[in-house]
Amino acid sequence: MKWSKKGLIYVPDGKMAWAKKHAFPPTPYFISDNVLRLYVAFCDENTVGRVGFVDVDAEDPSVVLDVSRRPVLDIGAPGAFDENGVVPTCVIKVGDELYLYYVGYQLGYKVRYFQFQGLATSHDGGDTFTRYSKVPIIDRSDKELLNRTSAFVMHDEGIFKMWYVAGSDWTEVRGKPLPIYNMRYLESKDGKKWGEEGKVCIDFKNEDEHALGRPWVIKDARIYKMFYSIRTKSKGYRLGYAESNDGVDWVRKDDEVGIDVSNNGWDSEMVAYSSIVRYKGKVYMFYNGNKRGETGFGYAVLKER
Repeated sequence: MKWSKKGLIYVPDGKMAWAKKHAFPPTPYFISDNVLRLYVAFCDENTVGRVGFVDVDAEDPSVVLDVSRRPVLDIGAPGAFDENGVVPTCVIKVGDELYLYYVGYQLGYKVRYFQFQGLATSHDGGDTFTRYSKVPIIDRSDKELLNRTSAFVMHDEGIFKMWYVAGSDWTEVRGKPLPIYNMRYLESKDGKKWGEEGKVCIDFKNEDEHALGRPWVIKDARIYKMFYSIRTKSKGYRLGYAESNDGVDWVRKDDEVGIDVSNNGWDSEMVAYSSIVRYKGKVYMFYNGNKRGETGFGYAVLKER
């Protein structure tokens, strides 16, 4: 593959108190034939995220049509798993509802934070969401203790399939504690109830890697294709790519992802948190750049397969 970068789409201007900075990770959903909504977490001055959106022209995603003026999903109640931030990871249509899968953040003491996966639903086409439950839909378990999160969910072959990240440990990189988690897989009959432990489907390839994040899966014919983030001790975030015949066992083909950091500008230090959308024969990639989305999100168009 080879992607042609088209530039930055949106970064907050700091005028709204709940959305002063960051816009991550871009999570697309078509609200009409020609309007693509990108759900993101906007952060306040304390870097607490709330879910909002940026609507763009599907013909030309560089054209911003609207930006949410209030959160479509706010933080959880004090003491809840999502009291310190909510971050979208996937939106799918299920019957007359939209399911928003999101990360809930809770601060820790001996570890910096915990991340678990929540679910919210919408009955108004995605303008507002209500929590399905006050607790995570995938909560901690003996073998996935500290992080079970960043889920991508697909309704495929009559079942709900989830690719997510999980881990039970932290490491230290240049004096900063960072989580360790790899890619896992689970199935569900209803998209709400999931198992306590997933199958490891993509693992680290060397000791430099310590986190595999934000999976985004598309299906071409019988081939599953996953774009995901790779966090390393040496370079920070880059994008990876893998293929699978069954969605469970994957072959890493990171050299084929076809996109890397720029020489300068908003994505010169890292590229991360990608999502893929097809539109009228074109394939868009939306992604974040430096400082994990503090510089906003942009897009690229697939030039070669």
